[in-house]
Amino acid sequence: MHRCYLPPEACQGTALELSGSEAHHALHVLRVRVGDPLWVLDGAGHSHRCVVKALGRHRVTLGVEERLFFPRQPHQITLIQAVAKPRSMDWVVQKATELGAHRLIPVLTERSIPHLDQADAARKAARWRDLAIEALKQCGTPWLPVIDPPRSLSEFLARVPRFDLTLVAALAGSPRHPREPWEGFFREHGRVPDNVAVWIGPEGDFTPAELEAVVAAGAVPITLGPYVLRCETAAVACLAILAYELAACAWDSRKSQATGST
Repeated sequence: MHRCYLPPEACQGTALELSGSEAHHALHVLRVRVGDPLWVLDGAGHSHRCVVKALGRHRVTLGVEERLFFPRQPHQITLIQAVAKPRSMDWVVQKATELGAHRLIPVLTERSIPHLDQADAARKAARWRDLAIEALKQCGTPWLPVIDPPRSLSEFLARVPRFDLTLVAALAGSPRHPREPWEGFFREHGRVPDNVAVWIGPEGDFTPAELEAVVAAGAVPITLGPYVLRCETAAVACLAILAYELAACAWDSRKSQATGST
């Protein structure tokens, strides 16, 4: 079934209306007809199963037949991504959405391309949110990631949010296998981290001074293998590793509960 997006405030009541780009996509790309089924996602956990009731030149009216709510995953992943070239950043936003990232924090580093002023940063953030919405519709996730406006590395490090575990993909120094800090956290706390952050540098990686500052802020350097990855590849690799670990822990927990109930 095809999917569309409406913000939460537009998903009230038993009749929904697509307009603008969403209506254009439904009318001219999906070519919906009256009576066709359609899912509407609001990016805040709700999926609305709808049927097309009426078509106009620039609008589509939908009737809501069922509303479903999917709570957020209990464990959240934040990607702290050094701003890269536009095509690379677009790809990172799409894949971060598909892999279930809770939040994307773009940071401007010495080697970031392009360098953005305040107006450029606002435009980039709006574009990245549009890309996340398209990825949401493609993959069906009910939650839209939070995408921060880009800020300088120094500005972000001055007020770093609290995370249970923070990792940084590093080429220099003596980075550890990703499993080591993960298992170390579990041994110390008896649980998996509720929220995990991972830093990814730009093309050319962080400068030595930047990496030192990130590590001083609490990040544990990890390796992604013997090869030098593109920054967008590194981001996807880290998100996939973390998503796998969290899914594996959830699976083990469900198995333990099932075994204990028999």
